[in-house]
Amino acid sequence: MTGSAGYRGPPRGALVDPGPAALTAENRWLRTRFARRHLLDLAAGMLAAQMRLPPSEAAEYLDSLSQATGLPVEDIAADIVNAVSGDGGPSVTAVPGTDGHHLEGLAERRRARRTAAAAEAADTAGEAARTLLDGGLSALGADSLWLWRRTGPGCLRLIGHAGVGAAEAVAWQWIPPAAPEPFRTVLADGTPVWLQDGPADGSPLPGPSARAARALLPLTRRDRAVGVALVGWPGPTPLDPAVRRAVAGLLEVAGTVLDTEETDPTPAPVLVDVLDALAHPAVLLRLRGPHGTASVEHVNDEAVATLGSAAPAVGASLARAFPLVHTELGRLARRALSTTHPQRLARLPVAARPGEASPLLDVRVLPAGDEHAVVLWHTVAAPGLAAARAVARLQSVAPFRDSLTGGETVWAPQAYGILGMDRAEAPVPLPDLRDRVHEDDRAALTKLLAVLTERQAGAQAVLRIVLPDGTVRHVQVAAEPLIDDGVVTAVAGVYQNVSDSRRTEAALTATFDHLTALHDQSELRHHLALQLQQAIVPEVPGLQELPGGLVVAARYRPAAEEYRVGGDWYDVLALPSGKVLVAVGDIAGHGIDSVTGMVALRNAQRALAFTGHSARHLMGWLNEVTLRTGGGTTATAVCALYDPQDHGLVWSSAGHLPMLLLREGRARLLDPPQDILLGAVSPFTYREQRIGLRPGDTLLLYTDGLIERRHSGIDEGLTRLAGEAERLAGRETDLLVDELLRTATGDTDDDTSIVAVHVRGGQPER
Repeated sequence: MTGSAGYRGPPRGALVDPGPAALTAENRWLRTRFARRHLLDLAAGMLAAQMRLPPSEAAEYLDSLSQATGLPVEDIAADIVNAVSGDGGPSVTAVPGTDGHHLEGLAERRRARRTAAAAEAADTAGEAARTLLDGGLSALGADSLWLWRRTGPGCLRLIGHAGVGAAEAVAWQWIPPAAPEPFRTVLADGTPVWLQDGPADGSPLPGPSARAARALLPLTRRDRAVGVALVGWPGPTPLDPAVRRAVAGLLEVAGTVLDTEETDPTPAPVLVDVLDALAHPAVLLRLRGPHGTASVEHVNDEAVATLGSAAPAVGASLARAFPLVHTELGRLARRALSTTHPQRLARLPVAARPGEASPLLDVRVLPAGDEHAVVLWHTVAAPGLAAARAVARLQSVAPFRDSLTGGETVWAPQAYGILGMDRAEAPVPLPDLRDRVHEDDRAALTKLLAVLTERQAGAQAVLRIVLPDGTVRHVQVAAEPLIDDGVVTAVAGVYQNVSDSRRTEAALTATFDHLTALHDQSELRHHLALQLQQAIVPEVPGLQELPGGLVVAARYRPAAEEYRVGGDWYDVLALPSGKVLVAVGDIAGHGIDSVTGMVALRNAQRALAFTGHSARHLMGWLNEVTLRTGGGTTATAVCALYDPQDHGLVWSSAGHLPMLLLREGRARLLDPPQDILLGAVSPFTYREQRIGLRPGDTLLLYTDGLIERRHSGIDEGLTRLAGEAERLAGRETDLLVDELLRTATGDTDDDTSIVAVHVRGGQPER
């Protein structure tokens, strides 16, 4: 093939055992060949029309031009299409010039035309977006591309993106008619909007920062506006006329590829949020009928990180997403939907071959409604590096070592928190944990010890540890024997708190198991909301370290009545600016609508916080989100930003309870600005206040479930909370929130969230 490059297929007659890398390369080669054929056919068609030649003679004339000029046939084809399209290309019979600027301009136009041809040949809008970004826009400094299709009067749906994280794509999946001003301008006027320093009015738009450059262009099809494209740059960027022409030229084909995308229902945002919260890979599949095709509808960040360049695109078929195991995965998914029970396999593919990529381990396929299934798995990389990364990421991992000859046991400090013990107690050898293990798991502990000491082999087990307060914690024990002269002299290993992942998986499994088994729709909705909220708003185990010497502990307690699920949420997040977001909120009402609204507001607040704007601006935008997506719902919230540079905390409140500051053993309520609830009126300008935090200070944020009583006022509940906080002053931060939650006087059967933020550097915690 003249001028082609890349993978050319296997040698003729060779016997090949294709692994994932080879299949990916072959697929890329086939797509390149298809895009090349598309460009050549387009050029030949233009020649045939201009020169009144049959199509076969036009193709031969194209080859003769390539031979006469010495240029690749693809370059000749690109020049012809550019010339006919009025892009300033040379005439059909022109001889290439020798001027450097002229040649550089020709090369740029040819590259743009080849990129456009490849995008037009894409199967999905997502593939087209990646082609346009990688083949053309990235050379202009852009790092992201979004494609929305118009689905109604002023409403846009995201159907393709590149250079964008999965969570951010979910947050901008839909743009309602009350869109930010730049979107409305493009849709109303049909003209591009160029923002070299970001939107002047601070309108929230996708991108890394408020001042990052963006370009919004209308996408047309047959002279009709069918969507909007947004090109993003990593920071402020001059968008001169040459850049604007290049961007507009590349995106001319985007309106065409919008029509190639199928109209699929958007995956439920609650379910997407759950999958994105998982610490292991997950993919959401959609199956069309018992024997129809399966396609990828969502890929979480862990799956993208695990699969790398082989990560499937949203909208890709199952065969393209997992070429080696798609048959088995499809069978498991259809069986899961037909039986309404999870399906499991130890590994896929079942038999590994030399040179293949790591298999999918512990594969679970869960039914999620009538047409959707969730695929969960684990993977394995280089043991040393994988272990180092895992330990660095997991706060609930603690190494230990038991000496069987000297009787000495050594624990890492985290082990005390994992096993619910005071640090003043002596470490307990693994065999002596029997009294703390749930009676149903003691046989598993005995088997684990037998493998270590009798078989002298490594082993692991998940044991339920009964804590002093009666609660149960799932702890995974992984250990290896230390052998000297054939005798086991010690055992070394780690304890890991896996309660959160167990709760999340149990919530998913329990929820999906009941989707078809329960017939009472009201009960189903409430039960689903309860399970998902427990998975979405988990406790923060132990203490969480954040920039600026902050230590955070957070707890969530669901309502006492099983189906009175509320909309409590909290968030503690380190931002790129160096500041720390601390927020608590409570949506009015109960049930799945409250949980869905909670997820929307929590995700919106997270995304808006990355703009770097003040607390009052974030609250104002959150009010607009509540008005436009809440269906009449209202909510209270407090949003605070802590700056480690000057130790200042600036906060804004929307009708929420006052924060409580615990300083030098004294508790003080911080009266918030008397501003209205979220979702009450629009527009509304929220106020903000500032306080300087000192080393040793502890700040408490909470929801009304902690203090409300049926037969007393809010003021009495706040007074009781302040008294309890002073009584417990000096406790470790995690013990402080546990004790406050245990002694909470609220009796309204409402959800309760509590977040404690402690500034290190004061008196040592006791």
